[in-house]
Amino acid sequence: MKVLTVVGARPQFIKSFPVTRALQPDHDEVLVHTGQHYDQELSDVFFEELDLRVPDHNLGVGSSTHAVQTGEMMRRLDPIVAAEAPDVILLYGDTNSTIAGALVGANRDTTVAHVEAGLRSGERSMPEEINRIVTDHVADVLCTPCEAATRNLEREGIADRASETGDVMYDAIKWADRIAHRESDIVERLGVDDDPFVLATVHRPRNTDDPDRLNAIVEALLQAPAPVVFPVHPRTEAALRDQNRWAAVAEGLECTDPVGYLDFVRLLDGAQRVVTDSGGVQKEAFFLETPCVTLREETEWTETVQHGWNALVGAGTERILDAIAAPFDAPAHPQPYGDGSAAERIVEVLATE
Repeated sequence: MKVLTVVGARPQFIKSFPVTRALQPDHDEVLVHTGQHYDQELSDVFFEELDLRVPDHNLGVGSSTHAVQTGEMMRRLDPIVAAEAPDVILLYGDTNSTIAGALVGANRDTTVAHVEAGLRSGERSMPEEINRIVTDHVADVLCTPCEAATRNLEREGIADRASETGDVMYDAIKWADRIAHRESDIVERLGVDDDPFVLATVHRPRNTDDPDRLNAIVEALLQAPAPVVFPVHPRTEAALRDQNRWAAVAEGLECTDPVGYLDFVRLLDGAQRVVTDSGGVQKEAFFLETPCVTLREETEWTETVQHGWNALVGAGTERILDAIAAPFDAPAHPQPYGDGSAAERIVEVLATE
Protein backbone atom coordinates (compact mmCIF):
# COMPACT_ATOMS: atom_id res chain seq x y z
CA MET A 1 0.00 0.00 0.00
CA LYS A 2 1.24 3.46 -0.92
CA VAL A 3 0.03 6.26 1.35
CA LEU A 4 0.39 9.96 0.61
CA THR A 5 0.20 11.86 3.91
CA VAL A 6 -0.60 15.57 3.92
CA VAL A 7 0.53 17.66 6.92
CA GLY A 8 0.87 21.38 7.28
CA ALA A 9 0.23 22.61 10.81
CA ARG A 10 1.77 22.00 14.21
CA PRO A 11 -0.77 19.47 15.57
CA GLN A 12 -0.64 17.41 12.39
CA PHE A 13 3.07 16.75 12.82
CA ILE A 14 2.29 15.26 16.20
CA LYS A 15 -0.65 13.19 14.98
CA SER A 16 1.19 11.79 11.97
CA PHE A 17 4.34 10.35 13.52
CA PRO A 18 2.74 7.35 15.32
CA VAL A 19 0.99 6.37 12.08
CA THR A 20 4.20 6.84 10.09
CA ARG A 21 5.92 4.41 12.45
CA ALA A 22 3.07 1.93 12.12
CA LEU A 23 3.23 2.15 8.31
CA GLN A 24 7.00 1.69 8.01
CA PRO A 25 7.34 -2.10 8.27
CA ASP A 26 5.02 -3.07 5.42
CA HIS A 27 3.91 0.01 3.49
CA ASP A 28 5.27 2.99 1.56
CA GLU A 29 4.56 6.55 2.65
CA VAL A 30 5.02 9.81 0.76
CA LEU A 31 5.05 12.81 3.09
CA VAL A 32 3.77 16.15 1.79
CA HIS A 33 4.24 19.29 3.90
CA THR A 34 1.99 22.08 2.62
CA GLY A 35 3.92 24.81 4.41
CA GLN A 36 0.77 26.10 6.10
CA HIS A 37 2.92 26.64 9.22
CA TYR A 38 6.21 27.89 7.89
CA ASP A 39 7.83 29.42 10.99
CA GLN A 40 10.97 27.52 12.04
CA GLU A 41 9.71 27.12 15.62
CA LEU A 42 6.34 25.82 14.44
CA SER A 43 7.38 23.21 11.91
CA ASP A 44 11.00 22.12 11.35
CA VAL A 45 11.60 21.55 15.06
CA PHE A 46 8.92 18.87 15.09
CA PHE A 47 10.57 16.84 12.35
CA GLU A 48 13.79 16.94 14.36
CA GLU A 49 12.28 16.09 17.76
CA LEU A 50 10.00 13.33 16.53
CA ASP A 51 12.67 11.85 14.27
CA LEU A 52 10.57 12.31 11.16
CA ARG A 53 12.26 12.24 7.79
CA VAL A 54 12.39 15.35 5.66
CA PRO A 55 9.13 15.64 3.67
CA ASP A 56 9.25 14.25 0.16
CA HIS A 57 7.44 17.37 -1.05
CA ASN A 58 7.17 20.83 0.51
CA LEU A 59 4.54 23.02 -1.13
CA GLY A 60 5.78 26.16 0.62
CA VAL A 61 2.36 27.77 0.58
CA GLY A 62 2.73 29.98 3.67
CA SER A 63 0.12 32.22 5.21
CA SER A 64 -2.85 33.81 3.46
CA THR A 65 -6.64 33.94 3.62
CA HIS A 66 -8.59 30.71 3.90
CA ALA A 67 -9.64 30.79 0.25
CA VAL A 68 -6.27 31.78 -1.20
CA GLN A 69 -4.29 29.39 0.97
CA THR A 70 -6.59 26.43 0.32
CA GLY A 71 -6.72 27.11 -3.41
CA GLU A 72 -2.95 27.40 -3.67
CA MET A 73 -2.51 24.15 -1.75
CA MET A 74 -4.86 22.39 -4.16
CA ARG A 75 -3.05 23.81 -7.19
CA ARG A 76 0.33 22.59 -5.94
CA LEU A 77 -0.85 19.29 -4.48
CA ASP A 78 -2.84 18.01 -7.47
CA PRO A 79 0.13 17.30 -9.78
CA ILE A 80 1.97 15.57 -6.94
CA VAL A 81 -0.97 13.24 -6.37
CA ALA A 82 -1.09 12.56 -10.10
CA ALA A 83 2.64 11.76 -10.23
CA GLU A 84 2.79 9.69 -7.03
CA ALA A 85 -0.43 7.76 -7.73
CA PRO A 86 -1.01 6.74 -4.08
CA ASP A 87 -3.55 4.17 -2.99
CA VAL A 88 -4.59 6.40 -0.08
CA ILE A 89 -4.42 10.11 0.70
CA LEU A 90 -4.18 10.36 4.48
CA LEU A 91 -5.38 13.54 6.20
CA TYR A 92 -5.42 14.73 9.80
CA GLY A 93 -7.61 17.14 11.75
CA ASP A 94 -9.35 20.23 10.45
CA THR A 95 -6.91 22.67 8.86
CA ASN A 96 -6.82 24.18 5.38
CA SER A 97 -4.25 21.49 4.53
CA THR A 98 -6.87 18.87 5.43
CA ILE A 99 -9.63 20.22 3.24
CA ALA A 100 -7.25 20.89 0.36
CA GLY A 101 -6.10 17.27 0.41
CA ALA A 102 -9.67 16.04 0.65
CA LEU A 103 -10.86 18.04 -2.36
CA VAL A 104 -7.88 17.04 -4.48
CA GLY A 105 -8.30 13.38 -3.57
CA ALA A 106 -12.06 13.46 -4.17
CA ASN A 107 -11.46 14.46 -7.78
CA ARG A 108 -9.01 11.63 -8.44
CA ASP A 109 -9.33 7.86 -8.26
CA THR A 110 -7.72 7.75 -4.83
CA THR A 111 -9.08 6.65 -1.46
CA VAL A 112 -9.27 9.62 0.92
CA ALA A 113 -8.90 8.79 4.63
CA HIS A 114 -9.55 11.26 7.46
CA VAL A 115 -8.06 10.80 10.92
CA GLU A 116 -10.03 12.58 13.69
CA ALA A 117 -13.23 12.25 11.70
CA GLY A 118 -16.59 13.04 13.25
CA LEU A 119 -15.54 15.82 15.61
CA ARG A 120 -18.05 18.65 15.86
CA SER A 121 -18.02 21.81 17.98
CA GLY A 122 -21.39 23.04 16.72
CA GLU A 123 -19.84 26.43 15.93
CA ARG A 124 -19.96 26.98 12.17
CA SER A 125 -18.35 30.41 12.45
CA MET A 126 -15.06 28.56 13.05
CA PRO A 127 -13.24 27.70 9.79
CA GLU A 128 -12.11 24.45 11.40
CA GLU A 129 -15.71 23.28 11.78
CA ILE A 130 -16.43 23.77 8.08
CA ASN A 131 -13.15 22.10 7.14
CA ARG A 132 -13.88 18.98 9.19
CA ILE A 133 -17.50 18.67 8.01
CA VAL A 134 -16.60 18.99 4.33
CA THR A 135 -13.64 16.62 4.69
CA ASP A 136 -15.80 13.96 6.36
CA HIS A 137 -18.41 14.15 3.64
CA VAL A 138 -15.96 13.73 0.75
CA ALA A 139 -13.66 11.18 2.41
CA ASP A 140 -13.95 7.44 1.80
CA VAL A 141 -12.51 6.26 5.14
CA LEU A 142 -13.36 7.95 8.44
CA CYS A 143 -11.21 7.10 11.48
CA THR A 144 -12.97 8.42 14.57
CA PRO A 145 -11.19 9.00 17.88
CA CYS A 146 -14.14 8.34 20.19
CA GLU A 147 -17.76 7.19 20.47
CA ALA A 148 -19.16 10.74 20.36
CA ALA A 149 -17.45 11.36 17.00
CA THR A 150 -18.90 8.14 15.62
CA ARG A 151 -22.38 9.19 16.75
CA ASN A 152 -21.98 12.51 14.96
CA LEU A 153 -21.31 10.66 11.72
CA GLU A 154 -24.36 8.46 12.33
CA ARG A 155 -26.51 11.58 12.61
CA GLU A 156 -25.08 12.85 9.34
CA GLY A 157 -25.71 9.54 7.56
CA ILE A 158 -22.09 8.64 6.80
CA ALA A 159 -21.21 6.21 9.60
CA ASP A 160 -20.97 3.35 7.10
CA ARG A 161 -17.52 4.73 6.24
CA ALA A 162 -16.41 5.04 9.87
CA SER A 163 -14.10 2.96 12.04
CA GLU A 164 -13.60 3.89 15.69
CA THR A 165 -9.84 3.60 16.03
CA GLY A 166 -9.09 5.71 19.10
CA ASP A 167 -7.00 8.85 19.14
CA VAL A 168 -3.48 9.01 17.67
CA MET A 169 -2.64 11.91 19.97
CA TYR A 170 -2.86 9.51 22.88
CA ASP A 171 -0.31 7.32 21.12
CA ALA A 172 1.94 10.35 20.66
CA ILE A 173 1.63 11.75 24.17
CA LYS A 174 2.41 8.41 25.83
CA TRP A 175 5.70 8.28 23.93
CA ALA A 176 6.49 11.98 24.30
CA ASP A 177 5.86 12.17 28.05
CA ARG A 178 8.44 9.46 28.74
CA ILE A 179 11.03 11.13 26.51
CA ALA A 180 10.28 14.65 27.77
CA HIS A 181 10.91 13.74 31.39
CA ARG A 182 14.27 12.33 30.38
CA GLU A 183 15.44 14.95 27.88
CA SER A 184 13.68 18.28 28.54
CA ASP A 185 15.04 20.69 31.14
CA ILE A 186 12.62 23.52 30.36
CA VAL A 187 11.03 23.71 33.83
CA GLU A 188 14.50 24.11 35.33
CA ARG A 189 15.53 26.69 32.73
CA LEU A 190 12.40 28.75 33.42
CA GLY A 191 12.77 28.36 37.17
CA VAL A 192 9.34 26.80 37.71
CA ASP A 193 10.44 23.34 38.78
CA ASP A 194 9.76 23.83 42.49
CA ASP A 195 6.54 25.87 42.62
CA PRO A 196 3.03 25.57 41.13
CA PHE A 197 2.64 27.36 37.80
CA VAL A 198 0.01 27.93 35.13
CA LEU A 199 0.72 27.22 31.45
CA ALA A 200 -1.09 29.41 28.92
CA THR A 201 -1.49 29.28 25.13
CA VAL A 202 -3.55 31.69 23.04
CA HIS A 203 -3.58 31.59 19.26
CA ARG A 204 -7.08 31.39 17.77
CA PRO A 205 -8.07 34.40 15.64
CA ARG A 206 -11.32 34.75 17.57
CA ASN A 207 -9.26 35.62 20.66
CA THR A 208 -6.22 37.31 19.13
CA ASP A 209 -8.09 39.50 16.62
CA ASP A 210 -10.76 40.74 19.01
CA PRO A 211 -9.19 43.43 21.24
CA ASP A 212 -11.81 43.04 23.96
CA ARG A 213 -11.38 39.28 24.20
CA LEU A 214 -7.59 39.45 24.11
CA ASN A 215 -7.47 42.18 26.75
CA ALA A 216 -9.79 40.21 29.05
CA ILE A 217 -7.62 37.11 28.69
CA VAL A 218 -4.43 39.09 29.34
CA GLU A 219 -5.92 40.69 32.46
CA ALA A 220 -6.81 37.26 33.83
CA LEU A 221 -3.32 35.90 33.18
CA LEU A 222 -1.70 38.94 34.78
CA GLN A 223 -3.84 38.47 37.91
CA ALA A 224 -3.43 34.69 38.10
CA PRO A 225 -2.62 33.34 41.60
CA ALA A 226 0.47 31.49 40.35
CA PRO A 227 3.26 32.31 37.87
CA VAL A 228 2.14 31.97 34.26
CA VAL A 229 4.40 30.42 31.62
CA PHE A 230 3.29 31.79 28.25
CA PRO A 231 4.81 30.41 25.02
CA VAL A 232 3.72 33.21 22.71
CA HIS A 233 2.38 32.44 19.25
CA PRO A 234 3.60 34.95 16.60
CA ARG A 235 0.01 35.98 15.85
CA THR A 236 -0.63 36.70 19.52
CA GLU A 237 2.55 38.71 19.96
CA ALA A 238 1.71 40.82 16.91
CA ALA A 239 -1.79 41.51 18.26
CA LEU A 240 -0.45 42.45 21.70
CA ARG A 241 2.06 44.83 20.14
CA ASP A 242 -0.66 46.41 17.99
CA GLN A 243 -2.74 46.98 21.13
CA ASN A 244 0.23 48.32 23.13
CA ARG A 245 -0.11 45.47 25.64
CA TRP A 246 3.12 43.63 24.89
CA ALA A 247 5.28 45.44 27.45
CA ALA A 248 2.90 44.64 30.32
CA VAL A 249 2.59 41.00 29.24
CA ALA A 250 6.34 40.57 28.84
CA GLU A 251 6.92 42.03 32.29
CA GLY A 252 4.11 40.26 34.13
CA LEU A 253 4.28 36.75 32.63
CA GLU A 254 7.07 34.25 31.94
CA CYS A 255 6.95 34.72 28.16
CA THR A 256 8.89 32.43 25.85
CA ASP A 257 9.10 31.85 22.14
CA PRO A 258 7.03 28.89 20.90
CA VAL A 259 8.61 25.75 22.35
CA GLY A 260 9.27 22.36 20.84
CA TYR A 261 6.92 19.47 21.39
CA LEU A 262 8.90 17.70 24.09
CA ASP A 263 9.40 20.93 26.05
CA PHE A 264 5.70 21.68 25.74
CA VAL A 265 4.72 18.23 26.96
CA ARG A 266 7.04 18.66 29.95
CA LEU A 267 5.45 22.03 30.78
CA LEU A 268 1.94 20.67 30.34
CA ASP A 269 2.64 17.69 32.57
CA GLY A 270 4.17 19.89 35.27
CA ALA A 271 1.56 22.66 35.27
CA GLN A 272 -1.03 23.11 37.99
CA ARG A 273 -3.50 24.32 35.33
CA VAL A 274 -3.37 24.99 31.61
CA VAL A 275 -5.27 27.93 30.12
CA THR A 276 -5.73 27.53 26.37
CA ASP A 277 -7.88 28.04 23.29
CA SER A 278 -6.30 25.07 21.50
CA GLY A 279 -8.31 21.95 20.77
CA GLY A 280 -5.23 19.75 20.83
CA VAL A 281 -3.96 21.13 24.13
CA GLN A 282 -7.33 20.44 25.80
CA LYS A 283 -6.96 16.80 24.87
CA GLU A 284 -3.27 16.53 25.72
CA ALA A 285 -4.01 18.03 29.12
CA PHE A 286 -6.68 15.38 29.64
CA PHE A 287 -4.22 12.61 28.73
CA LEU A 288 -1.65 14.01 31.18
CA GLU A 289 -4.28 14.61 33.89
CA THR A 290 -3.70 18.37 34.00
CA PRO A 291 -6.89 20.41 34.66
CA CYS A 292 -7.73 22.63 31.70
CA VAL A 293 -9.35 26.07 31.46
CA THR A 294 -10.53 26.62 27.87
CA LEU A 295 -10.87 30.13 26.45
CA ARG A 296 -13.77 29.14 24.22
CA GLU A 297 -17.51 28.72 24.59
CA GLU A 298 -17.55 25.30 22.92
CA THR A 299 -15.29 22.32 22.33
CA GLU A 300 -15.07 19.35 20.03
CA TRP A 301 -13.65 17.36 22.94
CA THR A 302 -16.86 17.13 24.94
CA GLU A 303 -15.66 14.16 26.98
CA THR A 304 -13.02 16.29 28.68
CA VAL A 305 -15.79 18.56 30.00
CA GLN A 306 -18.21 15.76 30.87
CA HIS A 307 -15.59 14.00 32.98
CA GLY A 308 -14.67 17.15 34.91
CA TRP A 309 -11.18 17.83 33.55
CA ASN A 310 -11.99 20.84 31.35
CA ALA A 311 -13.88 24.10 32.06
CA LEU A 312 -15.22 26.16 29.16
CA VAL A 313 -15.01 29.79 30.29
CA GLY A 314 -14.87 31.93 27.15
CA ALA A 315 -12.93 35.17 27.41
CA GLY A 316 -14.26 36.82 30.55
CA THR A 317 -11.60 37.88 33.04
CA GLU A 318 -13.50 36.88 36.17
CA ARG A 319 -14.58 33.50 34.81
CA ILE A 320 -11.02 32.70 33.78
CA LEU A 321 -9.65 33.70 37.19
CA ASP A 322 -12.34 31.73 39.03
CA ALA A 323 -11.54 28.62 37.00
CA ILE A 324 -7.78 28.96 37.56
CA ALA A 325 -8.23 29.39 41.31
CA ALA A 326 -10.97 26.80 41.84
CA PRO A 327 -9.99 23.82 44.03
CA PHE A 328 -9.62 20.67 41.98
CA ASP A 329 -10.53 17.28 43.36
CA ALA A 330 -9.46 14.88 40.67
CA PRO A 331 -12.44 12.90 39.41
CA ALA A 332 -12.16 9.45 37.88
CA HIS A 333 -10.07 9.47 34.71
CA PRO A 334 -11.64 7.22 32.05
CA GLN A 335 -10.23 6.44 28.60
CA PRO A 336 -12.80 7.63 26.05
CA TYR A 337 -10.10 8.02 23.38
CA GLY A 338 -8.81 4.47 23.29
CA ASP A 339 -5.80 2.73 24.80
CA GLY A 340 -2.90 4.34 22.94
CA SER A 341 -2.75 1.96 19.97
CA ALA A 342 -4.80 3.97 17.47
CA ALA A 343 -2.01 4.14 14.88
CA GLU A 344 -1.92 0.38 14.40
CA ARG A 345 -5.71 0.29 14.08
CA ILE A 346 -5.67 3.08 11.48
CA VAL A 347 -3.12 1.20 9.37
CA GLU A 348 -5.24 -1.95 9.60
CA VAL A 349 -8.29 -0.03 8.39
CA LEU A 350 -6.38 1.52 5.48
CA ALA A 351 -4.92 -1.83 4.42
CA THR A 352 -8.39 -3.35 4.06
CA GLU A 353 -9.68 -0.65 1.70
